[in-house]
Amino acid sequence: MALRSVLLGVGAYLPRNVLTNAELGRQVDTSDEWIVERTGIRERRIAAPDEKTSDLAIAASVEALKNSGREAADIDLVIVATTTPDLTFPATAARVQAAIGVNKGAAFDLQAVCSGFIFALTTADNFLARGQAKCALVIGAETFSRIVDWTDRGTCVLFGDGAGAVVLEAQDEALAGGRGIVSTYIRTDGRLHDLLYVDGGPSQTQTIGKVRMVGNAVFRHAVEHISGAMLEACARANVPIDAIDWFVPHQANQRILDGVARKLAIAPEKIVTTVAMHGNTSAASVPLALEVAVADGRIKRGDLVLMEALGGGLTWGAALVRL
Repeated sequence: MALRSVLLGVGAYLPRNVLTNAELGRQVDTSDEWIVERTGIRERRIAAPDEKTSDLAIAASVEALKNSGREAADIDLVIVATTTPDLTFPATAARVQAAIGVNKGAAFDLQAVCSGFIFALTTADNFLARGQAKCALVIGAETFSRIVDWTDRGTCVLFGDGAGAVVLEAQDEALAGGRGIVSTYIRTDGRLHDLLYVDGGPSQTQTIGKVRMVGNAVFRHAVEHISGAMLEACARANVPIDAIDWFVPHQANQRILDGVARKLAIAPEKIVTTVAMHGNTSAASVPLALEVAVADGRIKRGDLVLMEALGGGLTWGAALVRL
């Protein structure tokens, strides 16, 4: 029996605290006009001092379970994609698993920075398709504000906090009605790790460190590699890119979204864009954008959706899903 990983529901959580461009302009040498022109970002959410990444992940997970019609007892795999875990160990996923009442199966974190959700979705799909799990909770959650250098206007204006989650269930392909994960593609090139990284870590510096980025180089690689990943995911499914109903990209920078759209001749109205209000929420970015478009009725059951991302590593990938 062939199995298909069907996406049953999506949930999201954003911290209450809104940090606007005008407020940032009072902290660092920047302005609303400068930020909007270069990034498209107008505001971002910042976790409260007592809010941990696991708190955001738990809130998004509860929503995803409710919207999927499943309960914690149904879940036997929890994957949290994050670059900002609560602790060095144990995994943030273990905290989420315990908090929401999942008492079977495995729970672990996955680290691929902004590509983390795509990598986690791909990983869960492999577990489900091989019959090693039946129902998975896949989460992207970040408190990226904790690792931002608030004196560096080239990076501090970009990032925000949040979490998004989806519930996947293994279903007989013959009964899934074409729904589910159709294809995935993930890639890493460690030779490019110095373009986007955090200058700290327990093994090397014994410090948390801050985000460092070579912005122009990341932009060039983003447009090239994201476009390639999208085409590869479509090719693996034998689906032309103009057959895609909706594109849900990583919300890194409006100029990157526009660059990819031009390169692949994608109509802007088919792209879900939340970067203006969320900023770059790293691994949380794609599921947050997906939740917005599902909640407002744009993305409907049966729609063919292509998700993609690029992050530090460099990592990149895409996932084609029929909702």
